[in-house]
Amino acid sequence: MEDLKQCIREAAGFIDRTAGIIDVDGIILACTDEILEGREDPSARAVWMSEEEIRIVAGRTYLKFSPTEGDNLLCFIEGTDSVARSYAELLSLWFTATLRQHNSEAEREAFLKNVLLENELPGDIPLKAREYKIPYSTPRIVYLIRTDQTEEIDCIEILQNLFPDRQSYHVLAMDEETIVMLADAPRDNPALTDEMAGQILDNLNAESMAKIRIGIGLAANTLKDIAKSYREASLALTVGSIFESDAYVMRYDRLGLGRLIYQLPPTLCHMFLDEVFPKGAFESLDNETLRTIQKFFENNLNGSETSRQLFVHRNTLVYRLDKVQKITGLDLRKFDDAVLFKLASMVRKYLERQEKDALKATGERRRHG
Repeated sequence: MEDLKQCIREAAGFIDRTAGIIDVDGIILACTDEILEGREDPSARAVWMSEEEIRIVAGRTYLKFSPTEGDNLLCFIEGTDSVARSYAELLSLWFTATLRQHNSEAEREAFLKNVLLENELPGDIPLKAREYKIPYSTPRIVYLIRTDQTEEIDCIEILQNLFPDRQSYHVLAMDEETIVMLADAPRDNPALTDEMAGQILDNLNAESMAKIRIGIGLAANTLKDIAKSYREASLALTVGSIFESDAYVMRYDRLGLGRLIYQLPPTLCHMFLDEVFPKGAFESLDNETLRTIQKFFENNLNGSETSRQLFVHRNTLVYRLDKVQKITGLDLRKFDDAVLFKLASMVRKYLERQEKDALKATGERRRHG
């Protein structure tokens, strides 16, 4: 529908007569005179009942055409002369080509979505890729973009305008909150992967009000492998949201300990925490102390730099670290204890997220039950 209206709008620029498209019910779908859109053409029924392909009724020239199988439309134009007939024939050809191209792109998108979701047989993928003129062996990277539900359409349009090359970039709406962009992998300059993610983030933030997060999978060597890259990008978003909640771009190959912890069973995590922290010890640490610990880790256990950034005296920092040691039994100035504390705090984050998700799922079941 939107493609037809776009064609009509363009036609209005060079045709000095009223022209439009009518469906089988006689409703004007698109017209150079926008006031007529949505109205019923009283002559359409007679034209549809006629066996003639072209008919002249009430000062208009009508032409039947079928842009796709089972899709029948009427093209009409004001006038009964040979010029009107020529315009009707040209417009119908233009509309047919436009709709067929749109349908072809829709089929291509559906195929790529099925590949991502592993709904295509592996043996069929190379054959269908050739049918849709999609290179099979081109290395690609999956960018998984999570947006606010209400902003998805705007984000798709922004991405399509930002990356207009439909051979190298495929923008797909997976659901109401998820967009996937398949991009040819940069072979000679891997840094372009991060640059492209930054470009996506900057443009979407600048042109829409959506909250954006991007997950990036590993490069897929063939079209069949993009499903694996899609899973990796999805995992990057999930793990990143737990352990790097302030980050907006998460790469699967940079998840570090977070990916390892995410794969551990909760029972084992609880046993580990019980071994590291005395009961209630971590909960006894106030926000100021936790902030000091975080800053101490960010500065690679450098006390002088940590004191400077916190605007506190070195003795104050020492006092706080001694307090942590007294409560938890861990001296964060020692590398082994610092690693143990860092790992335990990440495990706590993971368990808190697990519990939060479980409560959310229970609440949704009760609402739907």
